[in-house]
Amino acid sequence: MNKQQLIVELQTHGLKLVEQEVGAAGRKGGAGPSDHKAVTVDGTTVMVPIFNNPAARSPYTVTTTSSPSLTLDHQGEAIAPIQFPQPPQFYNLTTADGIPYSQIALLHSRDVLATTVLQTCMRYGDTDSSCQFCAIGQSLAAGRTIARKTPAQLAEVAEAAVRLDGVKQMVMTTGTPNSSDRGAAYLTECAKAIKARVNIPIQAQCEPPDDFVWFDRMQAAGIDSLGMHLEAADPEVRARIMPGKATVPVEYYFEAFAAAVKVFGWGQVNTYLLAGLGDSLETLLEICDRLIQMGVYPFVVPFVPITGTPLAHHPAPKSEFMFTLYERVGAMLKQAGMSSADMKAGCAKCGACSALSTFEK
Repeated sequence: MNKQQLIVELQTHGLKLVEQEVGAAGRKGGAGPSDHKAVTVDGTTVMVPIFNNPAARSPYTVTTTSSPSLTLDHQGEAIAPIQFPQPPQFYNLTTADGIPYSQIALLHSRDVLATTVLQTCMRYGDTDSSCQFCAIGQSLAAGRTIARKTPAQLAEVAEAAVRLDGVKQMVMTTGTPNSSDRGAAYLTECAKAIKARVNIPIQAQCEPPDDFVWFDRMQAAGIDSLGMHLEAADPEVRARIMPGKATVPVEYYFEAFAAAVKVFGWGQVNTYLLAGLGDSLETLLEICDRLIQMGVYPFVVPFVPITGTPLAHHPAPKSEFMFTLYERVGAMLKQAGMSSADMKAGCAKCGACSALSTFEK
């Protein structure tokens, strides 16, 4: 099995760990894809589901021993060497007011610092509006994070992560606050403080704000790239899976994408598309083509069912479906000359939650 195929398989089936404490702590709950752990396969670090239902039944297993060299098994047969990145040094530190740095930002993959600046969302907690795949409130309820990270705290942690662990970029996302800027104002404030302290490329992620002047303000504050996440393309799927977010029409996202590309540049704006929520292959390919034509990178990711959410038992997409989707979108990206490596910062640049970057070549 080649590396591409193996990564696709691992991200759809998950990985059963006999000892879950190996390597850096994985991520349970929180905003965005979760229930993952960073795993390095043949020199490529990817985020692989570990803590969810599919992973418990996965044909892929790792039995950890005291030996540093680990082997990935498929149905009991050894198929590849595997490593788990170690916990970063900045996790050992706490702020002056006693908050562990790991409650303010986390290491994703090997060299990406990620944080949810506002761990609350106006859509969360109400079944009429909440995104059914989201677990933003879980890590807060479990005491693994704090509700609001201050600009000063984020700057302090970012500086330490760069200095101690060689972190290369930062991703800031947010729950959606009940304000017309949809979190852009607070992300701007946070970016200013971080950039005043340490020179690190930053991606900010939020819903499209009411006024696109926020894109200029975000860029002026030091935000290098922008993520505005569709998650699903088909209006019916959106209405069923994320009723609150679906009240913002797909066409409004496209207006926002066009405005954002003018500010951040071609290939510096991306959107998450969660394959497996109900969009057909044709629908996903159509929207990816449209996005790429306008300069937006479609970050296609396999849906990961997160424990404790309404979609905990929703099946992950089939690896064959993902492989075909990646091949087709990869060919579109190649033809357009768009590459995740050219992004200054963000989920698509990191690429660890998807196998798409391996199909761009």
